[in-house]
Amino acid sequence: MEPQIKQLKQLLLEANSDERKVEIKGKIETIKDVAESEVRRHQREVDFDSKEMTIELVVSKYMDKLDIEENELFVPDYQRDFVWPVKNQSRLIESLIIGLPIPHIFVADVESEDPDLDGRIEIVDGSQRIRTLHAFLNDELTLEHLQLIPQLNGFKFSDLPTSRQRRFSRISVRIIELSNCTEATRRDLFERINTGSDELKDMEVRKGSKHGNSALYNQVIKVCADNLTFKEVVPLSPVKLKRGEDLEFSLRFFAYLKNYKQFDHSVKEFLDSYLDSNSDKTQEEIADMNQIFDKTMTFAKEYFPFGFKKSTGSKTTPRVRFEALSVGIALALEEEPDLKPIEISKWLFSDEFKSLTTGDASNSKPRVIARIEYVKNKLLEGV
Repeated sequence: MEPQIKQLKQLLLEANSDERKVEIKGKIETIKDVAESEVRRHQREVDFDSKEMTIELVVSKYMDKLDIEENELFVPDYQRDFVWPVKNQSRLIESLIIGLPIPHIFVADVESEDPDLDGRIEIVDGSQRIRTLHAFLNDELTLEHLQLIPQLNGFKFSDLPTSRQRRFSRISVRIIELSNCTEATRRDLFERINTGSDELKDMEVRKGSKHGNSALYNQVIKVCADNLTFKEVVPLSPVKLKRGEDLEFSLRFFAYLKNYKQFDHSVKEFLDSYLDSNSDKTQEEIADMNQIFDKTMTFAKEYFPFGFKKSTGSKTTPRVRFEALSVGIALALEEEPDLKPIEISKWLFSDEFKSLTTGDASNSKPRVIARIEYVKNKLLEGV
């Protein structure tokens, strides 16, 4: 691998002859030229305009024809659901009331051959804020957890004096409107703004990235997350569903099924790598993947007393437990399609299985391999 500019600068400091310095400086200039060439190659020609809109106008553009999904200002399908807790919503309203600035909202003018989309405004970043404003102006939000003005706790918009309602509705928010902006660029911007955010989970970022438009994501990951048997044997809380946990489970199933022996510590990098290398699938491959997922879920429903839960009273499903059981089942079914296991309870509730799916280093490569193959081998015992 060629040395990077940082390494070359260090070598330049250590060089003890003019000839060597000239050689290193030449390499540095070459690297700079290559980097500048790449910058020019990847530059996006995106026009933008900064606008001020009143809260009343923003909400009306979002709300009008929302029920039939023809609202002018709309949330695209790659973005997350409305998941801000009431505390976050309330603090946004309080900030606006006392005159604090809030982050810019990014939107994009959609140019499309589809007349239902053409000319509409897609929210690229700021959907939680806009939906909060919509909820407040429609009396669907009761302010809570305010500390600066606790006297407003319990208030809805209609509880404010009429004069304050008018002033609030006229507050301006800064809108950055993008134009000449492709869907790929909008998705990329969404991902870059939200990567690293405490509020946004990995699967939500993937949903909004280039992966969210791939055949693997749309025809396998999403389809399997909607599988009725999966929903039955893998209970997830409403909060986790809003965060895309069902999609996360579906993705993990296929990534570990194909590559569990190549896993190396970072789950995020492992899953992203799988998506990168498997985005395009043939229709035959898609059908096979959906079939093995359905067969695995059906097997769990038939033979596992609580599905993938730990017990009948469990309200959710641990990721590690799901990975071990689902992938182990699928691998066993690949070897024995008509598998009818015996005495599952002997190992399913054993200390050995518990130790493989809990505790420190549960995501180390040896532990990943061990727990998946433990389930597979136990299912195939006696066959």
